[in-house]
Amino acid sequence: MKFSDRLSRLRKEKKLSRDDLASKLGISYSTVSKYETGTREPDFKTLEAISDIFDVTIDYLLGKSDQPNLTEQESFEEFISDPELKRWHRELPKSSEEDLRKLRKMWEIMKDDKE
Repeated sequence: MKFSDRLSRLRKEKKLSRDDLASKLGISYSTVSKYETGTREPDFKTLEAISDIFDVTIDYLLGKSDQPNLTEQESFEEFISDPELKRWHRELPKSSEEDLRKLRKMWEIMKDDKE
């Protein structure tokens, strides 16, 4: 399935008009229309925004995957390969005991909010 088809289907599934989607993306109705007819393709920033709006991967939008969301394993692998996380992980052992306690408390609060 092509990007244009996936975008149109996702928009209709979310019951968004082309105007609604254009507004969310900060682009014109005609640009959304061109995306859906395949006469124009979005730039990377817009593609990322579309991915966020519909909560699907960019690979899914581009037709490189038929799975709209990452599997738990793929999500974990993406998370651990984040360079910022690696830097944070190197710095963590250097933290004071008080800072580590605060971090644990924040983590518990975040976990509780998701449940």
